[in-house]
Formats: sequence, structure tokens, C-alpha cells
Amino acid sequence: MYYFLALLTGILISLMLAFNGGLSMQYGVYMATIIIYVVGLILVSVPVLMKKERPFSQKHAWFLYLGGPIGLLAIEFNNMAFGRISVSAILALGLLGQSVTGILIDQYGLFGMAKHPFTKRQFIGFFLILGGIASMINNFDMTAVAVSFIAGASMVVSRTLNAKLARLTSIWTGSLYSYLTGLAAAILLFLLFGHPGAVFTEFVISPRFYIYFGSVLAVCVVVLSNVTVVKISAFYLTLLLFTGQIFSGMVIDMVIAGAFSTRNLIGGVLVALGLCVNLVLDSKLKNQKK
Repeated sequence: MYYFLALLTGILISLMLAFNGGLSMQYGVYMATIIIYVVGLILVSVPVLMKKERPFSQKHAWFLYLGGPIGLLAIEFNNMAFGRISVSAILALGLLGQSVTGILIDQYGLFGMAKHPFTKRQFIGFFLILGGIASMINNFDMTAVAVSFIAGASMVVSRTLNAKLARLTSIWTGSLYSYLTGLAAAILLFLLFGHPGAVFTEFVISPRFYIYFGSVLAVCVVVLSNVTVVKISAFYLTLLLFTGQIFSGMVIDMVIAGAFSTRNLIGGVLVALGLCVNLVLDSKLKNQKK
């Protein structure tokens, strides 16, 4: 069930990005980010209030509250890479960053997560995954490559911290902290790099109400991630999210723009195949131990 939820989360991420793209075109990247976090904060506050949870009654390790800002950092790094290299390259390099970080978290149990040691058998699937990543990269810019890789690593760290905090509190309280700290970071970025004065002179509610729906999907993504992160290894979760995201993204591109990417198809198939190989090998290893 958790594998299915991870795939579903990847699909929701693709849909969320499509809606958020319209929001960014309407308000600009920094203002759109604030709107996403404000709407998300309101939505996650409702179940917290209904359940009468007390999110500020306990204190935990300070770094656990950094999930929101680190997640925002990943978004901004991807924005820096956009235009320098192709979108497929950004996705591929982000996957590489997520995979490497996920393996390290699994191998050493970083952030207090369960250990899932990487075995020699898994190299078969890992090389297939690397082949999928390589097939999606068609141009090279050192700065863009670096920030895309860091963005992927940041995503894994962000969702791991969010899930760890959610486990110590509750799914909704953990999500509340993620949005609260993320909103604070988003406001800071807006004040530094955006156009604060335009909020009072140019801000209007768009008649295209569907562009705000990405905020709702973002909440679903955060909540589902908080559920699946503690149930699936960080490496496998990364691959499941990517598989759901890349194939649903291809469908969205075909529906909206009539575009089709052979590179993305080949890359997605190789990543999915590598994932399946490793899952089968893991299953056999577990059966041998019984």
C-alpha cells in the first residue's frame, strides 16, 4: 500500500507543478510561493484545530523544524537551473541528488531513520537507474548541474525532517510546522528579491481559480510524504516518486502542449526497470532470511 501511495504522491507532484506554473505566471515566483504556503497553512490548520492538537506544547531538536525552509531552498535551486539546462536534465540530476542522498540516509540511518543497507545485488538496478538519468541529460552547464543536484538532495532532507517531526508529533502538526517555517522563509525571500510594493498596487484575485488548486495538492503531497517516508527506504521512495512524476508529467505535456519526449520515456522506463529489479532482489533476500 505504501508503494502505491508513493507513486500517487509522484503523480500529485506533477499535477501540482502544472497548477503552480499558472500561479507563478500570474504573480511571479516569489509571490506565488507565498500564496502556496499561506493557503497550505490554512488548510493544515483546520484538522489541527478540529483535533484540538497542541502543536506548540512540546519542543524537539531544532534541526527538525528546518524541513520547510530546506524544501523551499530546493524549489529556488531548481528555478536557478531553469533555462540553463533542459527540464528533463533538471529532473534527471535532481533524481541523482535524491538517489545519492537517499542511499546515504538508508546506509547510515541519518536523522534517526531506519537503516536499509545498500547491497551488492542492488548495483544491477542502480546501473539501470543511472542509465535512465544519463539518457535524460542532453546539455551541460556546470552551475545548473550543481544546483539541480543540490536541489534533489535538499528534497530528500526536507521530506525526511518533515516526516521525522510528524512522527514525534502528528501528521497534521508536522505538516503545520513545515508550512509555518516554509512561509517564513518564503516571505524573507520575497522581501529580499521580490517586489513588495507591488502587493498593494497590483495584486488581484485571478478569475482562473484552478491555478490556486496547486496549494491543495501541495498539502496532499506533504501529508502523504509524512506517511510514506517512515515506511519505505529513502532510496526506494525517491524512485517511486520519480516514476509517478515522470510518466504523469509526460501525459500532462501531451494533453496540454501535445509534446512528447522520447528521452523522458526511455529514462522513465530504465528508472522503473531498475526499481523493479532491486525490489525483486530485496524480496528474494528477505525470503531467504526467513
